[in-house]
Order: sequence, then structure tokens, then C-alpha cells
Amino acid sequence: MPLKTLPLEEPSINLTSMLDVVLNLIIFFMISTQFIQEERQYDVKLPTVSAATALSGQPDEIVVNVLANGALQIKGQSVNNQELAALLKSARERFPGQAVVVRADGDGKYQPVMDVLSACRLAGIRNVSLANRLTGATP
Repeated sequence: MPLKTLPLEEPSINLTSMLDVVLNLIIFFMISTQFIQEERQYDVKLPTVSAATALSGQPDEIVVNVLANGALQIKGQSVNNQELAALLKSARERFPGQAVVVRADGDGKYQPVMDVLSACRLAGIRNVSLANRLTGATP
């Protein structure tokens, strides 16, 4: 008994979706190129300055740690009240909106915290926060 076999179909690749993606990319690049040309079409002579600072976002806040014994630390370095005042003053001169976070030990003395707050006030820093944690939260 002879077996009837069907001819095998040739495999084919459907390119429709790939063509859609390529056309979308071409349209996107054509439109974005037009924006660049419009921005540069005006002849503008930019002003010059002798000294300029980089335009950047707000700097990170300065974190002042007040240990239980009253010692002050910034970025792991021990500082005294005079060094703290000088650091805060220079930070305020560089960026008027400088923020300071005071992290004090809960069992420590209150006077060192007030000294840090006083140094912030004398330096002209108005954005001062006292760090805390919720009761029952892990340290």
C-alpha cells in the first residue's frame, strides 16, 4: 500500500512587525532631528563670565552626629564646635539653601544638640532637621 505524503511547506519569516518598528524609529528620529535644528536656528551670542559654578541640584544635607558623650562627628570625622561653625559657614556661602540634619543619641546630653543648633543659626542655615525614628522601629 503506497503512502501518500504531502509536499513540505517552505518556512517563511513574517516581516510585518519588524517593518512597523523600523518605520516608528524612522519617524521618531526625523521628529527629534527637527527639534534640534529649530533650537539652533537663531544666532545667539552667549554672554561670558569670569568665574562660574556648575549648575547642579541641591547638595546633600550635612549630617551632624551628636554622640552620647557630647562629641560631634561629620562623615565619621570628629569635629569641635569651632570647626563645625566654620564648616557650616563655608557650606552656607557655597549654597544658601544648605540643609543640616542633627542626629543625636537619645540618651545623650541636651547641651551639645543646642550647640549644634546655635552654630547653624550663626552660620545662617535655616533648613535644620532633627532626626528621629518611630517607637518600636529597628535602629
